[in-house]
Amino acid sequence: MTNSLKLVAKSILSVSLLSACSVVSAKGAPHHSSTEALPQIGLATYYSDHYQGRRTASGERYDKTKLTATHSKLPFGTRLRVTNLANHKSVVVRITDRARARNGKLVDLSMQAARELDFVKAGRAKVKLEVLSLGS
Repeated sequence: MTNSLKLVAKSILSVSLLSACSVVSAKGAPHHSSTEALPQIGLATYYSDHYQGRRTASGERYDKTKLTATHSKLPFGTRLRVTNLANHKSVVVRITDRARARNGKLVDLSMQAARELDFVKAGRAKVKLEVLSLGS
């Protein structure tokens, strides 16, 4: 075999092996949407007292003393760690309602969650969201 044919054969073999490896790793990796897999950073606000006792999109009644939140896409029951980036306080909440994500706002939190993150007075905070477990 000439040197140029050997080079072509090696190139084809290399490309084939690399393609096979990428297919195997893609099949073996769990599928997550970008919303589920990566931490998100954005704004959090909290529900006003006006919503106390009202039904949420999940059917539960909103209770300002519970650690709950809204999210535009995550399934109900999903548990999130929410960290206030200004003071590094964090809280674990459960998604019970829907809200449109707009103007950088990721979540609305219950009053209790906002208290624990220490942003009630400010009304909003820049936060990081990390999915701990997905709901159904």
